[in-house]
Amino acid sequence: MTQLSLLARYAEDIYWMARYVERANNLARLLEVNEVFTRDRRGAHNWDAIIDLNADRDRFRKLHGTPSPTSISYFYMLDRENPTSILSSFRAARENARTLRPLISTEMWTHLNVFYNELLAISAGPSSVPNIARFCDRVRTACQAHSGITEGTFYRDQGWYFYQLGKYVERADQTTRLVDVKYHTLLPDVSEVGSILDLSQWNALLRSAAGYHAYRRVHPRGIEPTKVAEFLVLNNRFPRSVRYCIGEISTLLSQLIYTFQLTRGDRVAAAVDVIHRRLEDTDIDAIISYGMHEFLDAVQLDLIEVANAMAVAYFGHVEEEEDAA
Repeated sequence: MTQLSLLARYAEDIYWMARYVERANNLARLLEVNEVFTRDRRGAHNWDAIIDLNADRDRFRKLHGTPSPTSISYFYMLDRENPTSILSSFRAARENARTLRPLISTEMWTHLNVFYNELLAISAGPSSVPNIARFCDRVRTACQAHSGITEGTFYRDQGWYFYQLGKYVERADQTTRLVDVKYHTLLPDVSEVGSILDLSQWNALLRSAAGYHAYRRVHPRGIEPTKVAEFLVLNNRFPRSVRYCIGEISTLLSQLIYTFQLTRGDRVAAAVDVIHRRLEDTDIDAIISYGMHEFLDAVQLDLIEVANAMAVAYFGHVEEEEDAA
């Protein structure tokens, strides 16, 4: 197979393999930070809010009925019936990797296969889950190992670019959700803003995004909520910020278009440019004035448009026609 002969179905499998591993990584971070948040007096509510942030209310109700911290944890950690669980994300990544055996390294396939079977072997249920902190740490370590193996073994042809696109699209989306957990769902009472509880939650949020030390390099004097939000959304040098991810997506698309002559990416580039302008033409004060939740929700919708445009341009999907008036 030559450099220029990547099939659309392989491109899509590579893209989604990256997205599923990144999704598992970010979900583990989200669960871990929520475990910290549940130590306040509103713990049960905080766990319940994760269902709404992932739009899983109906699915959860059908599978488990009334939410509880343990059943929600199981639902997102190891529930085989939940397609958005960490276990299901690794299953989907593994299935994509199986299809891609001619294109990816043996090390990439072996690592995903071994870790997926490790997850299958964990005994758990709606009323009994493993230690959340240790489980999430193990998942994050496995995802980082996958990233390292991919970095060191994946051939730099078109497939590499689709892998990176999947990673950054998913990461941008998940960072918006992580910030939204604090701003929309866990916003304390007015009397608690700036309290030890409030600041400890912002500290935990930074750590869940692996951004604590990077943030302190930029802001060495301490944790300030507005600056944390600005760092995770608008910083252009932190690799998990929304703005950084969008910049990488834009660069990757340009390389696909001009290096590999994949000119059908023009619509994708236009969709990315919408987000780019949204992030460039604002600052944190304007975002907060507009509404952090509303701003992040708009970015998420923009990212959905990017993904839809990619499916049509590169993966052979047929664009859905609007219903006739």
